[in-house]
Amino acid sequence: MDPNHTGPEEYGHGGDTPRQRPPRESLTSDFGQHTPVPARTVQLVSGDFLLTVNPVDGSEIEPCPPAERPARPGKLTESERAEVERAAAPPVPPGPAQPALPLLARQDERETLVRLLARGRSVRLVGPGGSGRTRMLDVVAEDCADLAPDGVVRLNGHRRTADDLLHDLFHAVFDAPLHRPDRDELLESVREIGAVVVLDDLEFGGAALDELLDATPECAFLFAATPEVADPSADAGVEDVELSGLDRAAGLDLLGHAVGRTLTDEEATWAGDLWFESEGLPLRFVQAGALLRQRDRLRAGTSAVDEFGVFEDVRTDEAPYDPADGDDVPLPSLGEAAAPAPLLASRLSASARATLRFAVALGGEVPHQAHLPALVGDTHADAALGELVSCGLVSPVGARYRLAAGVPAQLEAAGYTDEADARIREAAQHYAWWTGHPSVTPERVCAESDAVLAALTALSPLAADTADEPGTAVRLARTAAPAFASGLHWSAWERALRAGAEAARIAADVGEQAYFHHELGIHALCAGQLDRARAELEASIGLRGALADKRGTVAGRRALALVADRSGVPLAIAPTAAEEMPEAHVEESASPPRGVPMAFPDLQPPADTGLVVTGAVPAATVPRRTKDGVPGGLKGLARRNLVAAGAGALLVAVLGTVVTLGATSGNDPASPSENVGVNPSASQGPDDGDLDADPAAGNKGDTGKATSRPTDPGPDGTLGTADDPTPTSTESDEPSDDETRTEEPDEPTRQPTSPGTTPAKPTKSPKPPTEPDPDPSEPTEDPTGPTGEPTETEDPTDPTTTPGEPSTSVTASDTASSAPVETSASATQGTDQASPEESETMI
Repeated sequence: MDPNHTGPEEYGHGGDTPRQRPPRESLTSDFGQHTPVPARTVQLVSGDFLLTVNPVDGSEIEPCPPAERPARPGKLTESERAEVERAAAPPVPPGPAQPALPLLARQDERETLVRLLARGRSVRLVGPGGSGRTRMLDVVAEDCADLAPDGVVRLNGHRRTADDLLHDLFHAVFDAPLHRPDRDELLESVREIGAVVVLDDLEFGGAALDELLDATPECAFLFAATPEVADPSADAGVEDVELSGLDRAAGLDLLGHAVGRTLTDEEATWAGDLWFESEGLPLRFVQAGALLRQRDRLRAGTSAVDEFGVFEDVRTDEAPYDPADGDDVPLPSLGEAAAPAPLLASRLSASARATLRFAVALGGEVPHQAHLPALVGDTHADAALGELVSCGLVSPVGARYRLAAGVPAQLEAAGYTDEADARIREAAQHYAWWTGHPSVTPERVCAESDAVLAALTALSPLAADTADEPGTAVRLARTAAPAFASGLHWSAWERALRAGAEAARIAADVGEQAYFHHELGIHALCAGQLDRARAELEASIGLRGALADKRGTVAGRRALALVADRSGVPLAIAPTAAEEMPEAHVEESASPPRGVPMAFPDLQPPADTGLVVTGAVPAATVPRRTKDGVPGGLKGLARRNLVAAGAGALLVAVLGTVVTLGATSGNDPASPSENVGVNPSASQGPDDGDLDADPAAGNKGDTGKATSRPTDPGPDGTLGTADDPTPTSTESDEPSDDETRTEEPDEPTRQPTSPGTTPAKPTKSPKPPTEPDPDPSEPTEDPTGPTGEPTETEDPTDPTTTPGEPSTSVTASDTASSAPVETSASATQGTDQASPEESETMI
């Protein structure tokens, strides 16, 4: 059966109806992401720390348990070293393979370099940009492959420090995945390396170069640097080899190899003038060869097949030539040959020109060819890298490409920076998505670190102008920084964190600022910079405390505890960097700060407190202060307890004051409290229903001992004064069974009410009592005997007593008496209730 035409019996189909597939966009994926992808965390060992890179809440650091510590790393095998070297090489551009140009007129320099390296000497190859330093390093590395036991190690020093290069050398020789040794372990390991280290694009000299050489005594270095780089010190023992331009004959020979044919006389004359103008730099002849190849294609006409296999008219409005001119296409002028980048770019495809615009916007960094289709918007844009390499507009730098020497300035003059801001935003948005994708490994992000950091750095100045830019910069830093940390590219990690912190500050995003400061503190702690780590972590703790971020605060405090442990200095009892303690005043208690919690509260011994005496008003005291003006006592957690204790002491003092004032106040006859005696209040009598009052002195009916009231007003004619005669106390030998009640003559009586009716409210005469209270200083006898217990009596024959309600015994004691005596009396409760003034007793 025909596999391309299904019969009616197959799959329920009938006839030749083909199955349709929905069309899709060229750059759109058919698969949507429906479930959230979990955060990618990586656990690695840095020195004796166990670092967990957490891109959500911030990295966590702790002392590495002994079981988690990696064993002593072993060296890579020869095949493993070859794989590492292959990964470090720049990618091969798509398209037809370009013929390798020979190394001409460099034999003397080549032999000198190999001879010095074979003796174990370190050499520095110095030459201007475009002089062929990288090509020379490639050839010498092949010649020295068998000189050292660990072979040849290729490194790149572009934007790398001496410490970065030591770690790169360690990982190029030793098998230590997810392990970044500390300084001592690193130096001990690299001392064992015996290799020829070929280091291109060296950017430092002097003491930093001496540090690199001293740490690797068994290595021979071949450095490549420009004349602008600082010279090594006199004691470094590094010899310099100058790399000058080519002579005229070598230049013409190189141009012929670049064109792929023999030069005509006109072209040879033109090349001679170019040699004089370019001072024999090989890069100029490579670019001149690209100009001649483009001229040949133009002369062949538009019907010729493009050398990359794409049928496309690459001519644009920028091209100064008309394809109809045919053989009349002239040679470029000398000025165009000396600065050929704009002319070369005008004859390239649109994707190649867009790639150049991105590279100029990113400071010369060319995005990887895998990113070009997404950035440019063309599915075949990856072929643009091959065009740029063949024209000599880009040069390899480590595992990536950059614009060649002099090309950025030439393109800027040609107007390739007109839309640089838009290109920067597009690149930043793309890298923010790409670095955060779960399928992208940290190693791939580290390989693209220069372009990612260039986009992040270029976007920061634009963040203040547009509201959306800070968010894009923060998002890019949040996704790229954890990848750099996981890939052990820590210099890029630090740069991304600092750029992200600045973008978060511009965006006023406190949470993101706290994250970046926390990560900077972790980075500094791992690098051994304890003072900077303390400052960054304290800033992060303060910001997260303001946001009530408990998890982040706990992680920051743990890291801060490690800083204190490493530095040997305990955490300061003073507030953190983002916190200020309010000063305590005398009239108000100092409260702890609300916004920012302290990482570790300061505990000091409490200030001396005086003994609180009940009833005495304490004198106001000023809290004791230390020399630096900080109030003494517990400043942190115990301050609330001090405030509560002070409030309690103040309450006790106030109550004591009230009691003292009440005890020492004068006797006012008109005061209701002074009219209450020791005997019970008046109640309804059993005989006539009248309200009885206290009996006069000597009344037989008083069942308990009562103090007689004075009846003689004395010489002044007023009762209750000091000249009144002292009353005598009477005491009945045996109290009667039936208690009788006394009645004050001036107190009105209360009429009884019939059962079932509401009793009338009793009234009290406004006149002062005719008999004042007895003298408080007069002692009285206790009617209940020596025990002084109050008695409760109930007369079952009393008709006014309600069954089940015993009569109460009221005891009053004189508060001012030095020997208080308790007197008790019972009062029966009638059918009506007495007023509060009549039933009040003073205690």
